[in-house]
Amino acid sequence: MSWERLRVFAAVAEHVSITAAAEALHLTRPAVSQHVRKLEREIDCRLVEPDGRGIRLTAAGHVLAAAARTASTAVRDAERDLADFHEQLIGPLRVGAVPSALRSFVHDALRALTGQHPRVSPSVRDGEVIELIPALRAGRLDAVVLESWTSLPARMPPGVALTELLAEDVQLAVPDGHPLAQRPAVHLGELRGQRWASSPPGTEAHEALVQTLRAHSIDAEVPYCATDYATQLSAVAAGLAVALIPRIARTPCPPGVRHVPCTPALTRTIAVATAENASAPAVEFVAELRRGTRDR
Repeated sequence: MSWERLRVFAAVAEHVSITAAAEALHLTRPAVSQHVRKLEREIDCRLVEPDGRGIRLTAAGHVLAAAARTASTAVRDAERDLADFHEQLIGPLRVGAVPSALRSFVHDALRALTGQHPRVSPSVRDGEVIELIPALRAGRLDAVVLESWTSLPARMPPGVALTELLAEDVQLAVPDGHPLAQRPAVHLGELRGQRWASSPPGTEAHEALVQTLRAHSIDAEVPYCATDYATQLSAVAAGLAVALIPRIARTPCPPGVRHVPCTPALTRTIAVATAENASAPAVEFVAELRRGTRDR
């Protein structure tokens, strides 16, 4: 059996989809189908069969899939060990990150990593946990820098490892002239009737806001939605809304905004998620993130 065809079949078995396997491997759909057909001829056995609009593994396919997973893990481990042996990392590093972490320290970590390992080729996309973690599981990303809130802790699916990087306080941002602007602290139960700026519905920050206020019997009214905290702070500075802003997102802050501590205290944790069998560049990227955020 050809290792290349076995590697392709491992992806087909993992995703139970020719299209998803092609995306994960950066191949065309016909190329993946051709690999599977050639592998079937090599072993003289049917591995997949139609299932509605998709496919399913045959009994023989399940047997070979287990062996293919073992072989794929062994090869990836060997590549990582050899890269460590030569003290040189090589290959792509596809990173997804929430915007505030991306702006604050992710680029710095990538600069440090590529300075030591110039043959690592990083690419970055911003986004939210709801879209980035599925991309990680599908093999389209190698690492995801995400956020987890006091009222909405992040829960990772099987096969994903999570490394905490830093925990930071979250404060209430209000306009200078707001009745709460001069308070030393604000109890969350006092926030009834406020108009909020937050990330779009479905994102971790938005759902954390909703859950936080709901715990105090308050329904959040969020007419100003923007993924970027700087845009949310702009709405606050204009006197249009209030917002919950984590520490690293409070700089730079536009004039006319006050940050007030909340009680009970709110916390946002920044962490990085990788596959349990992450590539060597992804492992070193996590280490670089930990070094870069240690003092924070």
